[in-house]
Amino acid sequence: MPLVNLYKKLSPFQRVIIALILGISTGIFVGEPAGHLEVIGDVYIRLLQMTVLPYVLVSIIGGLGRLDSNMASRIGMRAVKVIVIMWLSVMATLLLLPLAYPNWQTAGFFSTSMIAEPAAFNFVKLYIPSNIFASLSETIVPAVVLFSLLMGVALIKVQNKETLLTLTTNIGDSLMKVASYVAKLAPLGIFAISASAAGTLAVDELGRLQVFLWVYITAAALLAFVFLPLIIHWATPFSYREILSTAGEAVITALATGTVLVVLPMIIERSKELLAKHGMECEETDSTVDVLVPTAYSFPSTGTLLGLGFILFSAWYVGSPLGFDDYISFVIMGALTAFGSMAVAIPFLLDFFDLPADQFQLYLLGSVVTARFATGLAALHGFVVTLLVASAVLKKLKWHRMMQAIGVHLAVTFGVMIAAGFVLKSLIPYKYEGVQTFESMKSMNISAKIDQYKELTPLGYYEQQQPRLEVILARKSLRVGYHYDSLPYAFRNKDGRMIGFDVELLNQFAKDLDINLSLILIKDRTDGAELLADGSVDIIIGGHTITPKRALAVTFSDPYSFHTLGLLVSDAKRDDFAELYTMQAMDTLNLGMGKNKYYRDIVKEYLPKAQLTEVTKVRKFLKGDYEGVDALIYSTEAGSAWAMLYPNYSAVIPKGLRFRAPIAFVMPKGQLDYVQYMNTWLKLKKETGFQEKVYDYWILGKNPKAKKPRWSVMKDVLGWL
Repeated sequence: MPLVNLYKKLSPFQRVIIALILGISTGIFVGEPAGHLEVIGDVYIRLLQMTVLPYVLVSIIGGLGRLDSNMASRIGMRAVKVIVIMWLSVMATLLLLPLAYPNWQTAGFFSTSMIAEPAAFNFVKLYIPSNIFASLSETIVPAVVLFSLLMGVALIKVQNKETLLTLTTNIGDSLMKVASYVAKLAPLGIFAISASAAGTLAVDELGRLQVFLWVYITAAALLAFVFLPLIIHWATPFSYREILSTAGEAVITALATGTVLVVLPMIIERSKELLAKHGMECEETDSTVDVLVPTAYSFPSTGTLLGLGFILFSAWYVGSPLGFDDYISFVIMGALTAFGSMAVAIPFLLDFFDLPADQFQLYLLGSVVTARFATGLAALHGFVVTLLVASAVLKKLKWHRMMQAIGVHLAVTFGVMIAAGFVLKSLIPYKYEGVQTFESMKSMNISAKIDQYKELTPLGYYEQQQPRLEVILARKSLRVGYHYDSLPYAFRNKDGRMIGFDVELLNQFAKDLDINLSLILIKDRTDGAELLADGSVDIIIGGHTITPKRALAVTFSDPYSFHTLGLLVSDAKRDDFAELYTMQAMDTLNLGMGKNKYYRDIVKEYLPKAQLTEVTKVRKFLKGDYEGVDALIYSTEAGSAWAMLYPNYSAVIPKGLRFRAPIAFVMPKGQLDYVQYMNTWLKLKKETGFQEKVYDYWILGKNPKAKKPRWSVMKDVLGWL
């Protein structure tokens, strides 16, 4: 058949490319139903993974075991030198990426990750195997590699090792044959993987990440087509075209499958073929390849290090770019944490540089795209490191030419990033929409009828003697008192409607009792107890904190949320308030705060040297009416909402400051039945998940609307579904 004959004439690399293109096209055409092909892709990936770790084990042990001590030392010293130089080159590349980031204004909702404990980086567990079989079963590759290296080094001086070396060679050859059988399924597997990914990826969700994605892809292209092949071309006998064509199949396979592990046997085989082509194949280079490919995989690759660029993006994104004094820490800590998983390294570095931990969610979203490029780069990195060290072992590596190639790459990257900055600023329309987003929020479920009263009307003498709950039910109306600007608990949106976290809760409360809500403005915050007592209002909302003194005059419901103690500070001063001990060392620190003595005393325990200035209105502070006040002690949840309206300010929690204040509804004294009913209702809504849903929407800014179906040609253009 013509198609079969044409397929047989194609090279493995050409087949993989065609399968990738067909898969993406199928995913775009079919849409979400293409996600069912994921099963076929998973089967293919598992078949590829099946032989990898056993091969790593026997190839390192056998490769080192057949060497003598001097040869092993030569390979090791040259490998360390090459890898360190490449790490420093890639980290220097990352420091140039912020040149492409436009100067944009940003702000966002509160995130629970601001108070979450950072993920621990367990270097010992990752690299020191207490049980090699457990490391094999859990796919902890660095631990397996360390065990194999120690076994291989020990085997160098063992007598009568020929039988064991023959066994490792035979097992390795058998595993390579199995891997080559599986590799024949690459077009099918890659088609299924790419079709599934293209059909299910929500492209619109990547909109807020487009700057990072474009810069990342540009940097990946520079590393793949300038840095790595240029080093090979200038410093070794291999040509630019040879390295790209030889590595092509492994790179595309890694890019499609999302893992480098499965292409290690392919990298070893292709590297040996290229060395043989140039007459460089010998026992030393064969051992170098067998040992270095799986060993280099356990260390940070170019693709892995490129992912650390997200930290620089995140700092820009939140409006607090890393300074030059942070760059040394970034290079050192980045290289160290990159030894582990990015799932651990990114949260650790976000915490280290005092960036919001919820930025990790952005990283995960972007990794749908970036992870593929990272694995492709890692595969190419494996080729380049192996060939560089093999050339160095045979004294065919020109070190000075290697450094020149790195210099050219950095110069090109510098120019490209500056140009990319102009292009991104021109082509990507940007307008800060935080104010519009916040002021356009609407009630999740407007159900109860809401009346607006301007006058406070006490209950009559007879009604004041009745249980308040009975009065509310008989009147079929709940009088709700609120204060101005109680963001995000009770405030007016751009349409003039009262909305917010507390309003949403009481809206549902009124619906459950089949009554109306009567919203009444309380101008003087000190009148609350009196207004509750005479029945002018039945409840007061606005994110009120519980204090011992206030509890003598009113009754608080059970807490339904918390205020996390933090600061509202101008972006220009944000770095000055990143850590509590830095604030404690300041001799002239003037902090604004409300007049609540209970919490002022708590703040004084943390910051005994600070001067506390009474600030009565947050908006006045944000408008600059309180000159000389460095920052405002405030709820981080509420402060994040205010920062969206005033994006030149940020809500921050200094590292080392950990305090939460419970918030509750303010209710009248002596109305036990009413308070008990409210507490029972709050407990019910917490157990049913309603409270969490309301919190997610009003505090975290998560839109509860259902996710829109993925666009596809078949459904949206042809109308077949």
